[in-house]
Amino acid sequence: MCGIAGFSNFYVNYREEASRWYAILQKMNTCQTHRGPDENGVFLSRNCGLAHTRLSILDLEYGKQPMSRQVGNHRATIVYNGEIYNMPTLRQALQKEGITLETTCDTEVLLMGYLLHGISYIEQVNGIFAFAIYDETIQRLYLFRDRLGVKPLFFTLFNNTLIFSSELKGILCFPDFKARADRESLCELFGLGPAKTYGKGVFKDIDELLPGHYLVYNGSNLSTESYWKLESCPHKDTWNETVEKTRYLVTDAIQMQMLSDVPICTFLSGGVDSSLVTAVCSNELQKQGKKLDTYSFDFKDNDKNFKANTFQPSQDRPWVDMMIAHCRTNHQYLECSNADLYDYLFEAVDARDLPCMADVEASMLYFCKRVAKHHKVTLTGECADEIFGGYPWFHKKECFDANCFPWSMDFSPRTMLLKDNVLALLPLEEYAHAAYAKTLSEVPILPEENSEEKRRREISYLNLKWFMQTLLDRMDRTSMHAGLEARVPFADHRIVEYLWNVPWHMKCKDGVVKGLLRAAAQDLLPGEVLYRRKSPYPKTYDPAYESLLCTAIVETLSDTRAPLRELVDLTKVLVYIQHPSDYGRPFYGQLMAGPQLLAYLLQVNYWLEKYQVEVLL
Repeated sequence: MCGIAGFSNFYVNYREEASRWYAILQKMNTCQTHRGPDENGVFLSRNCGLAHTRLSILDLEYGKQPMSRQVGNHRATIVYNGEIYNMPTLRQALQKEGITLETTCDTEVLLMGYLLHGISYIEQVNGIFAFAIYDETIQRLYLFRDRLGVKPLFFTLFNNTLIFSSELKGILCFPDFKARADRESLCELFGLGPAKTYGKGVFKDIDELLPGHYLVYNGSNLSTESYWKLESCPHKDTWNETVEKTRYLVTDAIQMQMLSDVPICTFLSGGVDSSLVTAVCSNELQKQGKKLDTYSFDFKDNDKNFKANTFQPSQDRPWVDMMIAHCRTNHQYLECSNADLYDYLFEAVDARDLPCMADVEASMLYFCKRVAKHHKVTLTGECADEIFGGYPWFHKKECFDANCFPWSMDFSPRTMLLKDNVLALLPLEEYAHAAYAKTLSEVPILPEENSEEKRRREISYLNLKWFMQTLLDRMDRTSMHAGLEARVPFADHRIVEYLWNVPWHMKCKDGVVKGLLRAAAQDLLPGEVLYRRKSPYPKTYDPAYESLLCTAIVETLSDTRAPLRELVDLTKVLVYIQHPSDYGRPFYGQLMAGPQLLAYLLQVNYWLEKYQVEVLL
């Protein structure tokens, strides 16, 4: 996995000031070194500059980038971030077409595929990726992003220059481009955060290439096109056929994503999703006489402070122990302290370049750094809940009927601490509802479906486009900030395409949450794990952490230099933290309640300071 960046302007000649532009490319690389600490490279032509930092996973010796190739008179250069899981198949096909490949890496396969078949080659690719191809022959720059948005890619058009980067910080390195936030940016932060509208970069004038899209820039015109989208059609498979097909797709995706020239590991929570990934990986490695390394995460002293609740019915440790015994893995239990968690709140902003999921994200960054000391590649169980219907809002009537994002039904915490004059300027609830309504307008509905199935599709689509994307962003930034490649087998587009059309009575067979996935995993997992009730990613229940946040937010707002003072009312905050019962409900997802709201506001303050964001109200 890697970091990419670059720029293109067809009205200048970069070679006339080559040393200056090389230095800018190196700066773009330096700010993303965490994504590729093994090596870096740059490319500069008359109209385009490309930068690349590399985390070496495949063809450690020869897979260097930027990479240039030529077929006949057709020459192009690529910078690429990702993994192509069907690379062996694509490689064989190119060789049958008479192509001689100089490396064993997927970068060259992508580039040669483009030179032979053009932009349509992307439709043959199964993987996670964001890459740029500069076609020197026809003078065009292309940007591509994977179907589900696992890998990030941001861009802006600034004074006729297209600037792009894996992370927002890369664009902010470009000369004279300033970090600014307007009212829309603040509506994103306070009306939707820690989510963000797909396609937006939150910073003013920065966009994100949409999943399943490519961008073309030729100097006079910039356009984006979709190469993949979900399509609705009747599901005709029987229950047994559906179980068999699901089992094949899931196990095949996991096996494909084990592709690596370095050892892999898995994250293991003891839930059905991560346990299934672990079981398949362990079985495959045992065939080779190898043992799988696994990791689980929790918070120091959580066994003393944990209290079961609707969202988090049980702790993970007993279930992890069952899976270790079942799969015979080499396991490490990792724990995070309050002090580490608080410190990593701010490094998590550095990783995301935005306020994020507070301690839910900070702890993941801490754990990824611990895992990265031993591994470069991990497989996770992310995305199964969005695809198979595991979250509470798939099942609760109040969520099903709500005319809003079902993971953010209580809007009051988003507004109650903001200053009155800020609230008067920001139409937060209207902005969030407009985003919700726009997404619903995109849902591909089957005319013959009844209103209940139509709503099922809407909730599924909302999850794929919003909640899953937020978690994928968390997984990418926290892992890559640590120099760790996190793979998400459930986000294989073949699984998503198939499950999109499986009716709810099969996904939730006999009322069992994720009943289809559990049926597909029969005989792969212990029965207790297979039917364990869902418990999300852990969070700390230590009241000392909450006290730490309360002290920090008061100290921050008491500082006259703090940019958060212009947005948040200290008096309202003081009342808020004196009434813990007022902030016990999640304002986002299952885990982000009162303490996480305070942590999120601290992240907003840090973000405004660190990135020197000019706020345009």
